Amino acid sequence: MFASLLVAAGVAFGSAVMPLISIEVFVIALVAREPGLPCLALGAVVAVAQIAGKLLFYLAARGSLRLPSFMHRKPKPMTDRRLRWQQRTKRLRALVDRLTEKCHRHPHWMTGTYGVSAVIGLPPFMATTVLAGLARMSMATFLAAGFIGRCIRFTLLAMSPALLSGWLL
Repeated sequence: MFASLLVAAGVAFGSAVMPLISIEVFVIALVAREPGLPCLALGAVVAVAQIAGKLLFYLAARGSLRLPSFMHRKPKPMTDRRLRWQQRTKRLRALVDRLTEKCHRHPHWMTGTYGVSAVIGLPPFMATTVLAGLARMSMATFLAAGFIGRCIRFTLLAMSPALLSGWLL
């Protein structure tokens, strides 16, 4: 059991850093393979690992974590194509700037949005993580809301095979 929880923590951290990995599929497969695994323990372990991984994005968005030099954009000469692309994305950048400014003025909106995103995944949790960093959400709020929301999400997900089999039979 301990080994399964440790593997789940590793996969959850990896999925937080590399969104191509689906922790949801892994949790369901793990519970199906080991039905005696405590759902609350699995939900808590996965939530802690997910928030630990997302903390990197939060700190980077806040400016507290310096990214390696290879991740910084190098200035490129302005071509007609790049100029057209900048003009096309001007509205999107303005929307992000307005949204960030609103989050600064109304920090409770950001907390609510981030908490809801942690539970249901909409808006995307990765996006709200970065937005929380840009909006300078307090780290305690980020950790608490994220952990509680993710714990609820993954505990319910771990319980779903048993709930469905009990309901269908």
